[in-house]
Amino acid sequence: MIDLDPDRCYRAAASRDARFDGWFFMGVRTTGIYCRPSCPATTPKRRNVEFFASAAAAQQHGFRACKRCRPDASPGSPEWDVRSDVVARAMRLIADGVVDREGVDGLARRLGYSSRHVTRLLDAELGAGPIALARAQRAQTARLLLETTDMPVTQVAFAAGFGSVRQFNDTVREVYAVAPSELRRAASGRRASTSAGVTTVSVRLAARAPFDVSPVLAFLAARTIAGVEWCDGTTYRRSLSLPGGPGVVEVSALADDTPGARATFRLTDWADLAPAVRRVRRLLDLDADPVAVDAVLGADPALAPLVARTPGRRVPGSVDPLETAVRAVVGQQVSVAGARTVLGRIAAAVGEPLEVPAGEVTTVFPGAAALATVADDVLAMPTARRRTIRTLAGAVADGDLVLDAGADRAELAEALLALPGVGPWTAGYVLMRGLGDPDVFLDTDLGVRRGLAALGLTATAADRWRPWRAYALHHLWEAT
Repeated sequence: MIDLDPDRCYRAAASRDARFDGWFFMGVRTTGIYCRPSCPATTPKRRNVEFFASAAAAQQHGFRACKRCRPDASPGSPEWDVRSDVVARAMRLIADGVVDREGVDGLARRLGYSSRHVTRLLDAELGAGPIALARAQRAQTARLLLETTDMPVTQVAFAAGFGSVRQFNDTVREVYAVAPSELRRAASGRRASTSAGVTTVSVRLAARAPFDVSPVLAFLAARTIAGVEWCDGTTYRRSLSLPGGPGVVEVSALADDTPGARATFRLTDWADLAPAVRRVRRLLDLDADPVAVDAVLGADPALAPLVARTPGRRVPGSVDPLETAVRAVVGQQVSVAGARTVLGRIAAAVGEPLEVPAGEVTTVFPGAAALATVADDVLAMPTARRRTIRTLAGAVADGDLVLDAGADRAELAEALLALPGVGPWTAGYVLMRGLGDPDVFLDTDLGVRRGLAALGLTATAADRWRPWRAYALHHLWEAT
């Protein structure tokens, strides 16, 4: 449960502590605006402010977004990555656009509860229900499209997920206190680039300090799948499988060295912008709370030098949990280079070709149906491992196995372990990278064992690193 202690929140806002951006929002009664805690504006008097657990709750109370600190663009709360309860699962699914695509009933169905119960839980904890939370996300997507593309305003309305232009206009005015056309005029000079009829949108993705994108890109570069991904060490590019069709994203460091990353998207359907952003944030672990993680790991004398060497280390995630699961199975007892070769062969044989390639990125990683029937000659691996991939993909294709951001982690682990050929290492890897579980520890992994041995530790040491054992694991991997 989120604790919005008013005095603690006010102290954080008075000190303009950016670590709390995304944890809560501050509404100023005298101005009618809401801000992120680090807003550089003059701190209002304590009696004139109130605090909210979500931007949607602030909007529902009649506050509009501050134009200076842009609170709707702050990093997401790390609560939703750490927790595995119904509220956290709901927030991950809402961020992935489920409410816009399937409605509240679809969200509830995925969670296994009634719509009324899910709404009640979100209202109690966040001060806003699923519709309001999705509406706040649509408003942010609309602003991004208005400010970064020349897309006609009417198209922006529907691309952002609004049911009508009137609803779009009313929401933008209510949240930003300006008309959509004014947002567009204010952003002149920041339009998207268009080449050969292909439009791209560049988005600044915020993160909490300390953050260095280089170690994340290095990790991804070592594991790129030919045709699906490409990385030169400073720029990472990959294809995306999204509800409205395939897309491509290119990621690089921000030019001004502020915490975060620059992501440039090319999408088939601009209604996929919000879920695409969310998936890239998961890939880069941008919503993590590095100060909290480093405080726990750095307190251990054995890990402290590793933490000091790479403060704010992130755990690279995934844009597609199924792809991660296949990576894990293919990678069983083979080198990273060997796994890349097999995965590239799979992608080339049954992946979906992009209509417009993006340099070396030409293919979307295959979906469950294609993987379930992939030919033997494509799967250059032992027979048992081929069967595992086909069984895994078939279960996902049939709906018997749910691999998405809202999956219950404990239930998924149990379901994965029930599949032939899936052991604790494979299931743990899927939970860590595919679902962003921050407390996975792969104690049977050879690299982890070597890292522990180099520090004079045994696997039991990991118990004192909870709930951030996945971050400790990456420090150990890097140490070897």
